Amino acid sequence: MSAVSPPTSAPSLAAFDPQSGSLVERLLFNNRRLIVLLCVLLTALLGWQATKLQLQASFEKTIPASHPFIQNFLQYQGELSGLGNAVRIGVATTQETIYDARYLDTLRRLSDEVFLMPGVDRARMKSLWTPSTRWVGVTEDGLEGGPVIPDGYDGSPASLQQLGANIARSGEIGQLVARDLRSSVIFVPLLAQDAQGQALDYAQLSTRLEALRLKYEAEGVRLHVTGFAKIVGDLIDGVRAVLVFFAVAVLIAAAMVFWYTRCARSTLLVVLASLVAVVWQLGLLPTLGYALDPYSILVPFLVFAIGMSHGAQKMNGIMQDVGRGMHKLVAARYTFRRLFLAGLTALLADAVGFAVLLVIDIQVIRELAVAASIGVGVLIFTNLILLPILLSYTGVSQAAAERSLRAEQADAAGARKHPLWAFLDRFTQRRWAGIAVGLALLLGLGGYAASTRLQIGDLDPGAPELRADSRYNRDVAFMNQAYGASSDVLAVLVRTADGQCSKLDTLNKIDALEWQLRQLDGVESTNTLALLNRRVLSGLNEGQPRWYEFLPNQDMLNTVTAGAPRGLYNDACGLLTVYVYLRDHQADTLARVVAHVQAFAQANDSADAQFLLAAGSAGIEAATNIVVKDAWRLMLLLVYGAVVGLCFVTFRSWRAVVVAVLPLVLTSFLAEALMVALGMGVKVATLPVIALGVGIGVDYALYVLSVTLAQLREGKSLSESYYRALLFTGKVVMLTGVTLAVGVVTWVLSPIKFQADMGLLLAFMFLWNMLGALVLVPALGHFLLKRQAHPAEDSAAFMGRLRATHS
Repeated sequence: MSAVSPPTSAPSLAAFDPQSGSLVERLLFNNRRLIVLLCVLLTALLGWQATKLQLQASFEKTIPASHPFIQNFLQYQGELSGLGNAVRIGVATTQETIYDARYLDTLRRLSDEVFLMPGVDRARMKSLWTPSTRWVGVTEDGLEGGPVIPDGYDGSPASLQQLGANIARSGEIGQLVARDLRSSVIFVPLLAQDAQGQALDYAQLSTRLEALRLKYEAEGVRLHVTGFAKIVGDLIDGVRAVLVFFAVAVLIAAAMVFWYTRCARSTLLVVLASLVAVVWQLGLLPTLGYALDPYSILVPFLVFAIGMSHGAQKMNGIMQDVGRGMHKLVAARYTFRRLFLAGLTALLADAVGFAVLLVIDIQVIRELAVAASIGVGVLIFTNLILLPILLSYTGVSQAAAERSLRAEQADAAGARKHPLWAFLDRFTQRRWAGIAVGLALLLGLGGYAASTRLQIGDLDPGAPELRADSRYNRDVAFMNQAYGASSDVLAVLVRTADGQCSKLDTLNKIDALEWQLRQLDGVESTNTLALLNRRVLSGLNEGQPRWYEFLPNQDMLNTVTAGAPRGLYNDACGLLTVYVYLRDHQADTLARVVAHVQAFAQANDSADAQFLLAAGSAGIEAATNIVVKDAWRLMLLLVYGAVVGLCFVTFRSWRAVVVAVLPLVLTSFLAEALMVALGMGVKVATLPVIALGVGIGVDYALYVLSVTLAQLREGKSLSESYYRALLFTGKVVMLTGVTLAVGVVTWVLSPIKFQADMGLLLAFMFLWNMLGALVLVPALGHFLLKRQAHPAEDSAAFMGRLRATHS
């Protein structure tokens, strides 16, 4: 099936041969009622299934499970002290210090309530009131220790004084207790499943945390909650706003299409077909065992947007054919005949743009790819097949049909071209084409130069998914300031034989690694069993700094290890943990620390001790950054490779492929430059947008090129061919490009920052891909596309040949 030009004759329904056209066309249009009935039944069934769709989130799905860092973390997760998914609750007093009986009673009751919440890893939870929070000190009788809350605590001044002494000796200042002594932390590790085996419900957990905030802040404390679970909870809360934006986008799209057509019935059918696609997609997800999450919640809108683009092209084609006097069924079949292959190729390119995201070893991105591919797949049925069939029944208003041909009729009558079309047509001429290509080359070089500064990972403190002034990021800022370091912890795992974790040689290597790490930019502090030995030796010698040494005495090391907190080593004494507290989680900081640890491990690994990366929030993010970096360019190569292949199958011309693809390359470079300018990094939230911009953007070029090439094959000049393409598909390309850009740019108002970033990037890509199709396609076509000369023939013969192309 090849694209053909719009017909100039108007065969009646009686004169039309229903057995003409391809096998697919005959099967569909000769069984219209059956197709409509099946679609109605399928919509009802999948609409019912869509009611079962759940909005879920999972910490495990956001990490690259097969990366060596994550495999090390998962292997030893049960032996690590809260280095995975955890929440930190900072409880700040309004008094001078936390050594206040009322504050401590409030903290005790809050700690008890948190302890009983579903999904909490109670064995590893830690606060001033948990027995695992202990102090170690040197007294006249030697080393002593005990729980931080003293035995017999009663809130008296003496008990508070003893508590202060215990905290000072615990080493928890800067960890569980703020440096200014005005707040303390409840550290809450989380389980992947609750006691009933159900996956942790982040929305419910966030709601409970907010209820605790409301309850206890009424008692004179202030709560600051950080951690992945709270981020996800806030993202889920922001979904309500996203639903509002979806409704706004639907209204904008419907209003713009109606403004263009002035035909209510066709506008409603285009919107209806696109919404049916969304219903099918949402119904298929739970049927196949999938759910939506905060990262894929915008996929239904993308499906709707793509559907509106293709639906508007079908509606426009039918409207113009009806305006030429065709029966609505004949018009629908001719439009299907002309545009089905271009639309199918474009949708397959969209699907490939989503599907290549499967190469990224992060489950949340893979599920987004599946959800989007399903949505694009159903568009083939709803917008390429169902919509033309529905329009073959309803038709369009005669006034709208006649209005759609005014420009074409005026051109045929010799009237002056519309100023905009005349301006765009200039790009088929050598001078303007040269200017456009030269400017595009300069923009491309500038965009590429800027894109080389694009960084991997998060570039902002706190949670970049949320606004900088969001409650969560204000809480992060408080915790960072009060505790002297961010919550970004990278843990190096040191594996030894069981019972050998306190060997002199092993601890000496850890001591050396720790000293080196503290010299790195971005490392705030560290904590290890080797450091504890230094502190104990200094304490045993009246705190003299000159005794702050690593004592090369195995018996002493064994003694210190016996009384050390279990967070520094496991019960079997076969795994040590090097805690590295970072200033931030920027990609450069993580890469610098990871590179140093890897180099140290390569030089110091032995049969007795192996240094493994990585655990902790920063360690997991470092692994994610590595996976994203490796997949980024591979993903783009796969997207472009698939788009080139599909374009070649469609056009059978390398020249046409170059004309279609080069504008996409320019848009990709400029979009990456925009990310640099806006301070965005390549990460889980932005990586899909880069691929989507390529897949969706090729739609515009395909629709313009399909008509232009068909006209060139008939012997018309490039100017004539492109002008016909403008009148037939170019107007709708401009309409949908602007409509979709306006629809998604409303996302910048979202309380969820990564959705605002996606909206801005997608709006930019929609507009630039539209401009590429309308400006660069004819400009590149001037240098690459050639008209195909035909021998002279009279008008009647030419019209006969043209009519034959539709059979």
